[in-house]
Amino acid sequence: MNVVAIGGGTGLSTLLRGLKHHVAMPARPAQLRPIIRRLTAIVTVTDEGGSSGRLRREFRMLPPGDIRNCLVALAEDEQLLTRIFDYRFASGRGLRGHSLGNLFLTALTHLTHDFSKAVRLSGEVLATRGEIFPATLSDVHLEATLKDGRVILGERKITRTRVPIQRLHIVPAECQPLPEALAAIRHANLITLGPGSLYTSLVPNLLVAGVAEEIARSPALKVLICNLMTQPGESRGYSAADHISALRDHAPGVAFDHIVLNTRSLSPALLERYAAERAAPVALDLDAVRELGVNPLCANLLVEDQVARHDPRRLTKLVLSLAKKRRA
Repeated sequence: MNVVAIGGGTGLSTLLRGLKHHVAMPARPAQLRPIIRRLTAIVTVTDEGGSSGRLRREFRMLPPGDIRNCLVALAEDEQLLTRIFDYRFASGRGLRGHSLGNLFLTALTHLTHDFSKAVRLSGEVLATRGEIFPATLSDVHLEATLKDGRVILGERKITRTRVPIQRLHIVPAECQPLPEALAAIRHANLITLGPGSLYTSLVPNLLVAGVAEEIARSPALKVLICNLMTQPGESRGYSAADHISALRDHAPGVAFDHIVLNTRSLSPALLERYAAERAAPVALDLDAVRELGVNPLCANLLVEDQVARHDPRRLTKLVLSLAKKRRA
C-alpha cells in the first residue's frame, strides 16, 4: 500500500520510525514483511524557535528542524552517520544549540537554491526508507485568533498563550503545496495525521492551499493519531472529541475514519511533572467521538522516557492493521 503521514514535531518522526521497517525497497528488504510500497511524509514548516528559528531568520530559509527529525527517523539504520546528523552542539560561539543536520540542510539549500532538493539529497545520504516533502515552500507564519478576540502572530506566541484558540490562519493564506505532495495524497491507501501539536504541527498542513481538499477527495483510509497529553499553550483541557472538532473547524471536508487513543496510565511521577506544566492526559470521551462519526481505537501505546511518547512499533502495527482490514 501507499502511505502518507502528515504532521510535524517529534510526533511525526515517532510514527515514521515504526513505519520504515515495513517499507519494501529495491535491494534493501524490509526488516519485517513488506507492507508499504511507498511512504511519504508531509511536514509542517512553521517552526520559529530554537536552532530552526535562528537559521530561518539568519539565512531566510525554511526551518529545517522537523524535516531533520523525519530524515533521521526514516534513515535505514541508526549508525554513526545518522547519529552525526542528529548531533547537537553544546558549546561554541554561533554553534551552540544547532544540530549538525540543520546546518547540513542549510548548506545544501544554499548550494542548490532549492530547499526541497536539499531534503531529497539529504535523504539519499542517509538512505531513507521513504520520501519527505515540506507542506509548502513558501515562507509561512501562523496567526491565531483567540476566544477573547485578540490576534497573535507566530508559533512561539501561540504555544505560550493561556487564552483558548478560536481560529488558526496561515500567512500568507495563498501559499501553495508541492505538486509531489498532492500526488502522493492522491495515490495513497492510508493517510495519517499526527501525533503532534494540534495547532502548530497538524492544522498548519491542512491550511496549505489544496491539501485538505486533496485529502477530502481521497478514498484512502484516514486515521487521526491523537496526542497522549494536552498542551498548555494550545490544547489545555481538550478531550479526544475536541481535537476532532478543532480539525473539522479548520478543514470541514476532511473526515477521519478512526482516531487512535492511548489507554495506558502515566506513572504518578510523570503525571505530577506534567501537571506542574499545566498539561494532562487527553480525556477519552468515546461517546462524543462516535457522535462525530469517528471510530475510536484504544490501545496501550505509551512509552515513558522522561516524557510520554508513543511506542513506534505498537503504533505502526495498529495503524497498518486498520489499513489491511480496509483493503481486505
